[in-house]
Parts: sequence; structure tokens; C-alpha cells
Amino acid sequence: MNKLLNRIHSAAPVRICDVGGWTDTWFAGHGAVFNIAVQPYVEVQINIYRPSGKKERVTLHLENYGHTYSLNPEQMSYNKHPLIEAAVDTMEIPGDISIHIDIFSDAPPGASVGTSAAVSVALIGALDALTPGKLNPHEVAALAHRIETEKLGLQSGIQDQLASAFGGINFINMPAFPFSEVSPVNMPKENLLDLERRLILVYIGTPHSSSEVHKKVIANLGDDAGRDPRIDGLRKLAAAARDAALSGDLEDLGDVMNRSIGLQRSLHPHLVCEKSEEIIDIAGSFAACGCKVNGAGGDGGSITILGDGDVKKKRELIHTLKKKGYPSIPVALSPAGLKVWQTRQ
Repeated sequence: MNKLLNRIHSAAPVRICDVGGWTDTWFAGHGAVFNIAVQPYVEVQINIYRPSGKKERVTLHLENYGHTYSLNPEQMSYNKHPLIEAAVDTMEIPGDISIHIDIFSDAPPGASVGTSAAVSVALIGALDALTPGKLNPHEVAALAHRIETEKLGLQSGIQDQLASAFGGINFINMPAFPFSEVSPVNMPKENLLDLERRLILVYIGTPHSSSEVHKKVIANLGDDAGRDPRIDGLRKLAAAARDAALSGDLEDLGDVMNRSIGLQRSLHPHLVCEKSEEIIDIAGSFAACGCKVNGAGGDGGSITILGDGDVKKKRELIHTLKKKGYPSIPVALSPAGLKVWQTRQ
């Protein structure tokens, strides 16, 4: 076996509680999103070897799927995992090395927390380090978005890639698609600790395609989606969530989350499914401050719950949801976004 020359690591967070989602799209034209970057991370490790003499110099190991296969970076096709293959195809792989890429995340696929965007961000960041790394967070996010929309023709807003690249709690202003301004939301420290303690991420357990949900909503909105009062209402709620977080008013933030779900329901009847409604009802019986269906919504995905601050009640709520078949995914705030480092051998 070839000697290991070098190892590159990267990690990128996912996001939850995306108030203002749907306004960061081409059909909305302009928009605003408030979101929270959290662990679990998507983790990428690249082992670098001398060339083996084979054309297939790139080996992918996707731990979550149990898939391992090799690729020729000079003759790429997008057959098995198109998003990952397209990222490898886009980045420059030096011709004098062979690489083994391992990708893993504790966030299940289809959880509506921007996992696919985080995979792309983490992978681009790691591949960028194969050459003199030059991409800043905004550039990584923009490239990840272009791969998804231009190379693969998928529907995608811009917020997931930005949240993963920048980390933290952010207010993303999109004056005109796809251009963006990312402003950190600096909550008071004591409120930040309380926010993390209150958060619950509940997995519905049915992976879905957010791109397909986008198509349904686009058709329902019609030709002038950017002027639709529901889209405008979501833009305003993003600013309201930002203001609530800045002031440290978590009860107000929970109210904004609930109002956001109401507008999600109005966009399309399938965005808040029956299982989501059941979770929301259970959370209400435990006096949760707010709930937010993450991402595009639809038949699967996840919900962010903001508890009332009683940790005993939070544990009881998690236990009740688990008995109903809705497991929680442990989360922690991620102040940092994309991280890339190397370990020399």
C-alpha cells in the first residue's frame, strides 16, 4: 500500500430554525433568513498518497451509506452520489497524488437541516487545501450553491451553504438572488447559553428531497412569487427573529417560530405534514415556546423545538416524543463555520 503523505480534515455545521426560508430563492428574487448553525458536523478526511498508477486516483468512502468506490478525476460522471462527485469534478485535484476521501455525519440525510449543503461545503473546503487554499467562506458557500443548482440543476436557496460556511447565528440578507450579506446575530452570553439548553431537534424519520418540495411550492406561488404577501411575511419574520435574538427574548423568538410555521402551511398544504403537526401538538402540551419545521418541510425532515427553559420538562418531552417514534438529534451551537486543518505524516 502507498505511504500516507498527508491528511486533510474539515468540519462544517448544519443549520436549524431557518426563519425566512423560501425567500432566499431565485423565484423570491430578494429575501432574508435567520438561522442557527449547530453540531453535529459533517466531517471530511482526505488521505493523500503518491499516485498508484491507476486512472481512478480518487476513492470515496461514504460512511453513512456504506459505499466505497473509485473515480477518475479526468473523466467524471455523476452516477452514485452526484453532489459529491460534482464537487470533486469542480475542484482541482493535483495530478501527482492519489486521494482517499472519507465523509461522515451524525445528521441523517433528508433531515431538512442542510446536511447536503454542509457536505458540499466541508468537501470543497478540504479539496481546496490540496492546492494553496484560497477560498474564503463566502466563496465556498457560493461555489457549493452553484454546484447544486448549475451543475446538477437542483432547486436550492442560498442560506444552507452560507450557514455551514460561516457558522454561528446569522441574519442573511439577499438583496438580489444569489447575492448575499451575512451579519452575525450576537446574543447576550447568558441568553446564548439558555438558547442552547432549550433547543430540541426532532427527526421525523422520513428522508425527502427538498428540491421536489421546491417545485411544488413554485408551481403554487405562480409567476410573481416575489410579490406574494406570504413571501413578504416570511422576510419580515426573519427580521423579527433577529431582533428577538439580539434582545435575548427567547419567548418572542418562539412566537416568531410559530408564526413562521403558519406561513409555511399557507405556502402549500404538504409543507407541514401530519407527523409534524403531531410533534407540534405534543410540544405545545409541554409548554414549548415555539416550533419551526426546518428547511423545505414536506413529508419528512425535522422540527426545531424551543422549550420553556425547564430542563426536567425538556427531558420528559424528548422521552414522550421518542415513545411516539420521533427521536431527537443532540445539538450544540456552532459558533464557528467551516474548519480546515492538516496533519503531516
